Amino acid sequence: MKKILTVLIAAGALLGAAGCSPAPKLSNADTCARVKTVVSSPTATSDKAGMSRLANQLRPIEAVASDDLKAPLKAIIDFFDESAKDSPDTAKLDSLKGGYSAAGQTYSTACAAGQ
Repeated sequence: MKKILTVLIAAGALLGAAGCSPAPKLSNADTCARVKTVVSSPTATSDKAGMSRLANQLRPIEAVASDDLKAPLKAIIDFFDESAKDSPDTAKLDSLKGGYSAAGQTYSTACAAGQ
């Protein structure tokens, strides 16, 4: 009985560890395709609620994005988060604009190369 219990505990530990394994990284093409789907959604509007919704939809993609697009997606999400606030900090927003612009250019270049 003790052996069976030990085997069950070990199996549970292995299954638990397998469930915590990191998600696989996406390729640039897969990342671009997922972002394109989110951005082309009718819920992606330029008002505060739309920007907040868009940032929230991009977060899971950022978590598994390709290494080339992870930083640009983070910059875009940070910009959307600050823009969506009821009273955004204009100094912070101005500092994020450069990263947002550069991120858009990096995204466009990477996604155009994959097509």
